[in-house]
Amino acid sequence: MFNMKNMPQLQSILLLLIAMISLQSSGSLAKVLFDQFPVLTVSALRLCLSALILAVIFKIWQLNVKHVKWKAILSYGCALAGMNLLFYLAIQRLPLGIAVSVEFIGPLSVALYYARQKFDFIWVGLAILGLILLFPFNQASPSLDPTGLLFALAAGACWALYIVAGQKPSGISGNHTVCLGMFVGTAILLPLAIFMGFPNKVFESSNFIYFIALAILASALPFSLEMIALRNLTALSFGTLMSVEPAIAALSGFVFLNEQLLWNQWLALATIICASIGCTYTTQQAKLKVKD
Repeated sequence: MFNMKNMPQLQSILLLLIAMISLQSSGSLAKVLFDQFPVLTVSALRLCLSALILAVIFKIWQLNVKHVKWKAILSYGCALAGMNLLFYLAIQRLPLGIAVSVEFIGPLSVALYYARQKFDFIWVGLAILGLILLFPFNQASPSLDPTGLLFALAAGACWALYIVAGQKPSGISGNHTVCLGMFVGTAILLPLAIFMGFPNKVFESSNFIYFIALAILASALPFSLEMIALRNLTALSFGTLMSVEPAIAALSGFVFLNEQLLWNQWLALATIICASIGCTYTTQQAKLKVKD
């Protein structure tokens, strides 16, 4: 008889897929909120509420503050704030799948920088080809917003910094690092949001519940599920599965927002996903060779 409890790896894969669906669905919810609230407000509240939820889940009050390396936490939090705000600015102007694909160039670049294998030029070429294919060839088709593309590239750069900063020793657990990083990000974005004009209707129960849902879908749920999934997945499996995020984002945009992509843009997504999977594989092989 089929029993999921006896198949921890399959269970972990399903949990990771749920985490990715949750994260990309949050992007669709954020785009809906942009119709009523400034992007800066949505971004700041998402980080703030996510930090509070994770603080409860990971019992932040048990943290020994003396062990915290604040320089690492501050750089991590700044990268997190930039990545969050710039990505939301990007999806305000671009279809969700395209924004995620362009943003993915950030972590892909970090992986390629450290891998330096003989096949790396293939993954670089695929990533560049994917970016070229994103642009509509038919002049009658709507063009992509150049400002949105710049925001997505900047979000990818912040994602790369986020990865590098996250690898620096923080003196505490990864869970607490993420939580404190979100509080730092909140401390950066929330004052800006208030200064730029913070709508009071945010705190109306009919609206505030959507911000709580956004925080859960965007951070609390996917992060918790990823932590569970990582227990039974190799770094290669995890990285390869995460590579399909652009496709999940595109499907989420199609289902929830009725965002339509051209055939070449779907091909672009597939190309960038292949580049990410290939890069993940060669990076993992390089690490194994170093160990041997």
